[in-house]
Amino acid sequence: MRVWRGWTRAEDAVAYEEYLLSTGYVGYTSTAGNRGVCFTRRDAGDRSEFLLTSLWESWEAIHAFAGQDPSRAVFYDEDDRFLVERELTVTHHEVFAFA
Repeated sequence: MRVWRGWTRAEDAVAYEEYLLSTGYVGYTSTAGNRGVCFTRRDAGDRSEFLLTSLWESWEAIHAFAGQDPSRAVFYDEDDRFLVERELTVTHHEVFAFA
C-alpha cells in the first residue's frame, strides 16, 4: 500500500477533490497493476487533510506509476494552486490482510 497526505485551505477542499478525481485518481487507476485507491478528506478548522492510499500488485507497478524513486510523491500541474502543505515522500506498507 502506498500512502500520501496533503493539506488545502478548507474553502478549497471541494475544488481539490474534483481536481484529484480528474488527475490523481485517473493516474492511479489507469496504471497497470493498480489494485484500488481510497481518497479521503478530513476537515479540521481552516484546513482540510487529504489522505490517499493505493494498493499495488508489485513494486514494478509502483515504479510504473511513480517513476525511478517510488518514495517520492507524484504531483500534478495545478497542485501548487491548492496545497498549502504536502508530504514530498510517501510511505509504503506491506498488506498482510484485507477484506
